[in-house]
Amino acid sequence: MLDPELLERITTCRAELDELEEQLATELEAVRAERDELAVAERVLERVSEQLAEERSSARPMPGQVGGRAVMLIPHREPGVEEDALPWDYQRIITAVRQASEPVMAREVGEVVGVDVRVKSKLEPLRGKLVRLVDRGWLRKLPDGRFTTRL
Repeated sequence: MLDPELLERITTCRAELDELEEQLATELEAVRAERDELAVAERVLERVSEQLAEERSSARPMPGQVGGRAVMLIPHREPGVEEDALPWDYQRIITAVRQASEPVMAREVGEVVGVDVRVKSKLEPLRGKLVRLVDRGWLRKLPDGRFTTRL
């Protein structure tokens, strides 16, 4: 006959191992789910990176669509494209930069065109327009962050 105390120990040990196995199975399932999510994230990152690389490699940004027609609000500066092709507020910005006796900061342009330069949230859109004009070849940005007309 088997020792009842020994049988109880074996039963207890088996119950502990079963519980440990269940915990490990749960953790393994969580690890596999996280690994699968990382694989999906990696594929999405690769796809987005490829798309960004394609966009950056093109010489010019793609125009937007308005009423089914391709338009670019801020065209590239090219021969035959005059400043009057720009929206009125961008024309004012170029005029303010041109009238300055030296390269200007965004804050100085804002003062001329009537932006409340004390409020950062009002100055940042102007800075974005200045950078857009730089990207399209209408203005030049110096390494110190000041803007000037192109030479």
